[in-house]
Amino acid sequence: MRDVMRVLRDARPEEMDPSAPVDEGVRRAELARAMAAPRSEAGGAVRARRRVRPVWGLGLAAAATAGAIAAAAVLVAPGGDRMEPDRTGGSGGERVLDAKTVLLAAAEKADGQTETTGAFWHQVTVSSATYTVGKSDNRYAVTVRSKAETWTPGRPGGKAWAAQQELGARPATKADEDAWRRAGSPGTFEIEVPVAPGAKGRLKGFTAKTTPGPRSFSGSALVDGDKVFWLGRNVSMKDLRALPSDPKRLKATLLRWYTGHDTESNRSMSSDRWLYTVARGLVMEMPVKPGVRAAAFRMLAGLPAVRSLGKVTDPQGRKGNAIALDEKTPQGVIRNEMIIDLASGAALAGMNVMVAPAAGARVPAGRTMDSTALVGAEWTDSKPR
Repeated sequence: MRDVMRVLRDARPEEMDPSAPVDEGVRRAELARAMAAPRSEAGGAVRARRRVRPVWGLGLAAAATAGAIAAAAVLVAPGGDRMEPDRTGGSGGERVLDAKTVLLAAAEKADGQTETTGAFWHQVTVSSATYTVGKSDNRYAVTVRSKAETWTPGRPGGKAWAAQQELGARPATKADEDAWRRAGSPGTFEIEVPVAPGAKGRLKGFTAKTTPGPRSFSGSALVDGDKVFWLGRNVSMKDLRALPSDPKRLKATLLRWYTGHDTESNRSMSSDRWLYTVARGLVMEMPVKPGVRAAAFRMLAGLPAVRSLGKVTDPQGRKGNAIALDEKTPQGVIRNEMIIDLASGAALAGMNVMVAPAAGARVPAGRTMDSTALVGAEWTDSKPR
């Protein structure tokens, strides 16, 4: 069976306007599947797009997916910027740190870190996606989860390695589980990927199973011999390691590659929104120096549209503080969240939540459309396996 992310990647035309923001974790899952494919298949996919998309994780849906956290399909109010209630169920009167305070605190922690590089930048992510399935008289939501593991070489000319595994699909909530049981507790789901209202074309569906799939593993030569990540353009490890640690200089460096549209299509996007998208991938996934990660947090702190959501629990059950930026898309207003652990200055997860569906959209308000949790990220000399 062709796995979920492979189907989504194949189904997504380059010219199609996306129905949802693209998360880096999903890009990492796509890359993992491409690497695990036979050489002619994987190589053709990479050469056709000429973009390196190891993550964005954050990395939450391909241009047309609707994903979700493992708990999935929860209703989350948009909330305010400073005095929003604690979403983890704490006392309603607890003060919520504003976004600038959260980001500057994360920057201070990141600034104080040291690192030792190695042969590979090794990452593990868990991504989830929620879809509506079933018949018209008994519709319910299921969450499809996958795990991706990647090894990115620290030097040009090497191979990138990746492993991918589907973790199985399950009903998203207790109510969905009841509906699933009424449907006879099926072990497979025929899933149709929703598109934005009025979008041209139709995306291929796929079959998801409740049981985990096999783990695939393979390697692939780097694009152009040295390109390892996408940061508004394909970049090498040398490019990443040379990024400036001053937030103003970092912003100027990144904006050199901004051309007025989003990261996946020709749909117009403001420079602040574009910076948020690119910087979220940088702080969550990329092997930049600690000072550069700190600069990215400080750069984000200067974007006026970024707001705080207070304390939250990420898809892996870890506590953190969430920041967010809303985006108007063809499918509706979507809130792009990033969850940060202030104790370590590390980004834990990213997710996209539907706030206000457009007329005709098939994703309900409040659904977490996609989510990617960063389970591990470190330099290592251990051989990929």
